[in-house]
Amino acid sequence: MASRRSARFGSRGGRGLMLAIVIAAVATVAIAALLVNIFERKQEARDHFFRVVEIDDLTQDPAVWGKNFPLQYDLYSRTVDMVRTRHGGSEAMLRAPTGGDPRTVVAQSKLEGDPRLARMWAGYPFAVDFREERGHAYMLEDQTFTRRVLEFQQPGTCLNCHASTYVAYRKLGDGDLIAGFEKLNRMPYAEARKLVEHPVSCIDCHEPATMRLRITRPAFMEGMRVWKASQGIENYDVNTMATAQEMRSYVCGQCHVEYYFQGAEKRLTYPWSKGLKVENMLAHYDEVKFHDWTHKETGALSLKAQHPEFEMYNQGVHARSGVACADCHMPYTRAGGLKVSDHHVRSPILNINRACQGCHHFSEQEMKDRVEQTQARFLNARSLALDALMDLIDDVKAARDNGASDSELAAARDFQRKAQFYVDYAEAENSAGFHAPQEAMRILAESVDFSRRGQVALRKLPARRGVSNGASD
Repeated sequence: MASRRSARFGSRGGRGLMLAIVIAAVATVAIAALLVNIFERKQEARDHFFRVVEIDDLTQDPAVWGKNFPLQYDLYSRTVDMVRTRHGGSEAMLRAPTGGDPRTVVAQSKLEGDPRLARMWAGYPFAVDFREERGHAYMLEDQTFTRRVLEFQQPGTCLNCHASTYVAYRKLGDGDLIAGFEKLNRMPYAEARKLVEHPVSCIDCHEPATMRLRITRPAFMEGMRVWKASQGIENYDVNTMATAQEMRSYVCGQCHVEYYFQGAEKRLTYPWSKGLKVENMLAHYDEVKFHDWTHKETGALSLKAQHPEFEMYNQGVHARSGVACADCHMPYTRAGGLKVSDHHVRSPILNINRACQGCHHFSEQEMKDRVEQTQARFLNARSLALDALMDLIDDVKAARDNGASDSELAAARDFQRKAQFYVDYAEAENSAGFHAPQEAMRILAESVDFSRRGQVALRKLPARRGVSNGASD
């Protein structure tokens, strides 16, 4: 009996030992596979790119860079998308090509959507043609064929924000970036346009040897220097003194800014000598006695705001929290073991999962609803500000038609200048108020106030020169 028990025990023990060996072998293989996989992923992450072609500081074609950086180039190429969000974006509008404009697809006209804009800009090229912005892929094409360029004389300065200009600057200046920048500014647009081939390209933001982010636009270098000087920081050099995280906003801020053409040289200048708030820039313009044009209906010396996303972003909670433009508009994505910045630059609302939910732990629908509510409130306030401005333009025009002198209209015209710049500033900023919601609403409220104060100023005119006792009822 004892011997049979011993035999059974020995048999079971042998099977247990074999099972343990098999489990250990499987575990060893699994761990080895895991280690190999980790090693491969680490190697992928370490090898940022394979140098298929040589690129240097004069390689401007993004397709050439794309041979070394196929993932980034593929994402960059997707900016041809035309996607309409609830309160922004572009939709494809078919058109018949003409000799002057070969485009068969354009974005929707903002002037047709809101005729008040054309009246706000009466006498200025924007009153003739102004469309919703399309993606980066179209930025040069859409500027080349806008009626604002085809029907009006424009300087080469305009290309700074719509083309890959770095190589053109270098070549024009015989290697001197600033000298080339100054030469291109002075050229007629049609002549300068021959010197550029691409919309914004890799070379405009990256140093080719290391891929380090860099600033290539002289106007931004100079603008940052004067802004930092207003804060007591002298001789600020953005390319050597900015942090890596700051550069992820600054490369966007090279173009997404308010600006003007200074002097007969049409030098591109950012009005940041007093700060980045709208009133700081208005004070700069007043100090240098600058205006873009004289309003056709009222004679007011008027300002055209451009696209001050960088300035408005700097007034918002994301900037104060250290969040960069690229964190939301170019969030990191993974391809295998690589983590790359998404060069499919677009509205974060089209990419909520990666653009927003890394920081905000709410559902995509909740995030989308919050954005759209903010934008809807902004657009309602914008409409009120435009209505107030139209009332002021009506009254200044009527007083002018009734014989009011320039001196009598001076105060009302100055209020029109302020009201118009403020509402235009908010309108031209392409986030529909989202970059800094409270700041955007403040600007619109002050625009309404300027318009109403302009109407009050007209009440002081003699009755024969006013309208309805000097202002609209």
